[in-house]
Amino acid sequence: MSDPYPVEISRLIYFDFLQRLAPRTFDADLPVRVVDIDEASLSQLGQWPWPRSKVARLVEKLEGYGAASIAFDILFAEPDRYSPHRLAEDPIFAGYLRDAIDLDKLDNDQRFSNAIAGKPVALGVAARRDLKTIQIVPRAGIIEIGDQPGLFLPRALSWTPLAAPLNETAVGIGGINVSPAGQISVVRTVPLLWQGPTGIIPGLGIEALRLAIAEQNIFVEGAENESGIVLSVSLGAFDIPTDEIGQVWMHYRPDNPGLYLSAADVLDEEDNEQLRSEIEGRIILVGTSAAGLVDIRETSLGQSVPGVSIHAQLIEQILENKMLQRSDTIAALELVAFIALGVIVVSVMSISGAVASFLAGGVAASSVLALSWVAFTQNTVLFDATFPLVGGMVNFGILAGFLYFATEREKNTIRRSFSQYVAPEILERLEESGQDLQLGGENQELTVMFADIRGFTPLSETMPATDLVALLNELFTALGQDILAHSGTIDKFIGDSVMAFWNAPVRVENHPIHCANAALAMRTSLRHFNTVRSEGHQVPIGIAIGCATGQACVGNIGSQNRFNYTAIGDVVNVASRIETACRHLAYDIVISETVALASRDQLALLQGGSVALKGVNKRELLFLVVGGRDTRQSESFQRLQRHHSDLLAAMKGNRGAKWSTQDVERCRSIAVEIEPGLADFYDRISDRIGDFQVDAIE
Repeated sequence: MSDPYPVEISRLIYFDFLQRLAPRTFDADLPVRVVDIDEASLSQLGQWPWPRSKVARLVEKLEGYGAASIAFDILFAEPDRYSPHRLAEDPIFAGYLRDAIDLDKLDNDQRFSNAIAGKPVALGVAARRDLKTIQIVPRAGIIEIGDQPGLFLPRALSWTPLAAPLNETAVGIGGINVSPAGQISVVRTVPLLWQGPTGIIPGLGIEALRLAIAEQNIFVEGAENESGIVLSVSLGAFDIPTDEIGQVWMHYRPDNPGLYLSAADVLDEEDNEQLRSEIEGRIILVGTSAAGLVDIRETSLGQSVPGVSIHAQLIEQILENKMLQRSDTIAALELVAFIALGVIVVSVMSISGAVASFLAGGVAASSVLALSWVAFTQNTVLFDATFPLVGGMVNFGILAGFLYFATEREKNTIRRSFSQYVAPEILERLEESGQDLQLGGENQELTVMFADIRGFTPLSETMPATDLVALLNELFTALGQDILAHSGTIDKFIGDSVMAFWNAPVRVENHPIHCANAALAMRTSLRHFNTVRSEGHQVPIGIAIGCATGQACVGNIGSQNRFNYTAIGDVVNVASRIETACRHLAYDIVISETVALASRDQLALLQGGSVALKGVNKRELLFLVVGGRDTRQSESFQRLQRHHSDLLAAMKGNRGAKWSTQDVERCRSIAVEIEPGLADFYDRISDRIGDFQVDAIE
């Protein structure tokens, strides 16, 4: 029983892949050559078919050059239409021929018959699908050993005939087909023997080899206790392993021009010593590579080659004893590998989960591939790695699917809880490590952000409630996307403000920088939002953003029946107070010293002074976030930073006695070109001298 088509085709493609990685190499010393009726020969000597007198001359030349045997991958099924003997049968030509002429001497078929009589020459016949009874008598003796091993050989319902008198004089007859009728296009296996209506006939390649070594008999060894099973074919000293129907797996090499001799060169009347050295003592196969004669086949290497070259490569393999082997034992080992890989995948997944199972399966699969490669390259054994690999993948897929459905409910719970508050990539990481989440709360470092709409109360008094809700939804959608895009978690929306934090529920590298970059993105989104509003002659909206980094308790906090994922701690209060202090500093993005220390190499920052925050025991050194890395590296900002430092140093000395309004104006004029929002900060700085009298950390 044959394997299912997908299994069979994947196996064949894999075997082709092995051959392409490690093909045979061409050995010019092997005694095999092809006389090619190529395009040059047809151009020089005329179209095919040639008169049999010319083919006879080709045999005579090859005999003269010392060929060990000659085999024609060509059919001679009909009498030669160019023969004068045939022309005399035409009434048109008969009147022009004298009765005294002995036309039998001009019979081209007879001349060809005379040329091959008693010579080691094999003529080709082709398997046919009709049931015409053509008496093709095998020339080779076929001796079967075992229980009828030839019973299921590739079958030819009938053979193409050999024109008289060739059918009587040919010393050798071989089947020219390189694959049984109906086989897929790539020639991977070639029958050594054919079962025909008149007995077993060898393939052309083995028949040519038989004539070259002057052997009469071919031995077919079969199984002792099972009929119709071929184990091997023996010819002289050559023992050739086959599949159960007497076919050999072709071990191809790339087509090489050194194999071919042009028929036109052989037919040249002048002796050629170089040709003699190529022909003498060698098996000569005669065929064609001309495209119009339609004898082109595809090999496992993906090359289109003349069919005669496949016969030649078969003989090369036999002579080199490099036959590919594939037996029932190999198939049994493939089944063992299939079961072993499945057991490994199932066992590891049940103990350690899908990732460990995947890794273990990958190691096992690599071992199977290595085994297959070594078997092919070292022992010319075809071991199919695709069967156990596909089986392992199917097992893994089934188990992974089961595991997925078993945990999907838990993941859905997490997804529903966090999908509106964290970035997709954060949610994905949370799902992957959901079992590590402590639902009761845990202490860890967070960066917290508060963002509040400036002047919300007056704005709400001028708008209907429905319009106000629509405005908030539109604005918070844009700002929330910026938070999520920078790996933040939205804690809650509180009226006209939003709270977010970073580094929970999963760890985020450099979370203070992510927070500050989110604030800058929110500034950009707000400008775009206000541009759209200005087109409708609506009042622009401003926001204040405060950020701080510190320890907090984060987790699901609330009652047993209703809880929220949130953060509690001093850093939350500090961030909220910093957002309130934005009005005092007259700037929109203000961060704590802890955030500034973590991000000062990545952001354009200016010191905003030490500010007393409500509910905080000591003053907090605050910084303005002017821009990102590009702004920080700009020449104009570096100039502003120098003048700003000089201004703060002057304000710090003797309660501001050394600074002047010119110092402030110089900073302001540079600042508005970098970030227009800094104008209000410098306009109010003279009223905040006390914030700069406290020692600051640089």
